[in-house]
Amino acid sequence: MDVGIHRSVRQIFPPGHLRELIADVGSVAVVPDDRPVEDCDALVTFAYEPAFLDADLDWIHSVQAGVDRFPFEDLSDRGIRLTNSTGIHGDAVGETVFGYMTSFARRLHVYRSNQERREWGPPAWDEAFTLAGQSVTVVGLGTLGRGVASRADCLGMHVTGVRRTPTPVDHVERVYTPTDLTEAVADARFVVLTVPLTEETRKLVGEFELDAMRSDAYLINVARGAVVDQAALLDALESGGLAGAALDVFEDEPLPADSPLWEMDDVVVTPHVAAATRDYADRIAALVRENCRRLEAGRSLANEVV
Repeated sequence: MDVGIHRSVRQIFPPGHLRELIADVGSVAVVPDDRPVEDCDALVTFAYEPAFLDADLDWIHSVQAGVDRFPFEDLSDRGIRLTNSTGIHGDAVGETVFGYMTSFARRLHVYRSNQERREWGPPAWDEAFTLAGQSVTVVGLGTLGRGVASRADCLGMHVTGVRRTPTPVDHVERVYTPTDLTEAVADARFVVLTVPLTEETRKLVGEFELDAMRSDAYLINVARGAVVDQAALLDALESGGLAGAALDVFEDEPLPADSPLWEMDDVVVTPHVAAATRDYADRIAALVRENCRRLEAGRSLANEVV
């Protein structure tokens, strides 16, 4: 099998490193540096390019869980199968969200900023708090959301969640449906977004949902930037309607230099790295290797989207 690794994966790990990890699946090359996409049976990629549709590909693998950038109908019309990397990010994203919540509770982000200014600034007596006993609502209870919920539960937090089907989920005390989103977020100290971007979740959290949240609540978005109405979020933060936010994803990435979010003391900005780990390439390699076996055997693919 001829497998191409698109140069765009370098946003997460070196393409050559992945090539070494999957060298046993057949002929593997970084494209288009070594050869054109047209020469490949399968392509591993971070980005989507229209030229993929003109290539004689059997299968495309996205190194991210989110595949909202890919045109499903066009791929299906051309017989190109699409798989994603869902299921491999739960621990990394869960720990990142734990870090955000700890930072806000223990005011670590404030001390880090003070250190840069050489300022000795203890918090007000009623400013810092502990996570035990606090409430968190996790919107989206797939792999990412369950990774957050399990860690929050272990910390002694009260965990509720939102998913399309309100069936019980481990570590979650109560599950709401999206129609009850405002009720689900109303009493939470932390609201964590872990849903994929779809037409249903685009601007899922807007002015109405933000108004429903507590004024001492924190919004954490590790989903996609477009899941939140960013203008409404700015208004809520500037007016004091929210205590703060941790944002790993944005409507425009990189976040523009003139965005007010950069200057807000209780906003933590990270560059779409919630799932980053040095083991990322190894996890992708395992998925690719398994699906190469399945493709050659004529079987259904793991994590098949289209």
